[in-house]
Amino acid sequence: MNDQRPGATIRMDALAPHLAESAAVWAARLTLAQEGDAQFAMQLGEQGLQLVELGPQAPGPVRVDFVEGAVAHRRLFGGGTGQMIAKAVGVQPGVRPRVLDATAGLGRDGFVLASLGCNVTLIERQPLIAALLEDGLARAACDRDVGPIVSRMRLLTGNAIELMSNWQGEPPQVIYLDPMFPHRDKSALVKKEMRLFRPFVGDDLDAPALLAAALALASHRVVVKRPRKAPVIDGSKPGYALEGKSSRYDIYPLKKLPAANCP
Repeated sequence: MNDQRPGATIRMDALAPHLAESAAVWAARLTLAQEGDAQFAMQLGEQGLQLVELGPQAPGPVRVDFVEGAVAHRRLFGGGTGQMIAKAVGVQPGVRPRVLDATAGLGRDGFVLASLGCNVTLIERQPLIAALLEDGLARAACDRDVGPIVSRMRLLTGNAIELMSNWQGEPPQVIYLDPMFPHRDKSALVKKEMRLFRPFVGDDLDAPALLAAALALASHRVVVKRPRKAPVIDGSKPGYALEGKSSRYDIYPLKKLPAANCP
């Protein structure tokens, strides 16, 4: 996701007096004012960090919650290793690849892969969204059921192309990309998030460079999630694709994933 765009004003709010000090720390990290008029607010409350549009017709806040809500429902009832994303990255009996989710967003796809036993590194370059994700991971780490899952997730903040080009250590076996795109998902949740995030992020116009960097780093495959009818990203062509009702996974195989002991 892209860096913050000009024109969107945002401030940092503490929703309770005892959270003022922690809110000030976040404000300093994110270079946000703590007073004055604004269109948006990053708020710290009892349920953690959240981003909200201000005004009478604004939708509710968005936060990262891996313990309850839609993410928890998918973890419990989403189909396990039968999910298309699991097939796309190569999860199968005895195989749990090391995955780099280079366009992490709110971390939902990375969490699904971690819940299936994959070790997942997340990259998010938009600082506000990375902050929401960092806060959600920290809260989830304290949960008895979800803590072991998020222990397999590591967050990096920065430009994914630069981080992949200067990667240190063992490369990820699979790199997963979901570039910002005019998704056709019409759910209320997605529409609310897109309304909030559009002033700060845009479509990933550097998606071809992102794909090229991923292909240069991944040891076994690159997976790109796209709207089902969207064109492939310019550059190398995928070897094959998996199609669902609204999404498609373009798969760029490099070599066969090795079998390993399941967690």
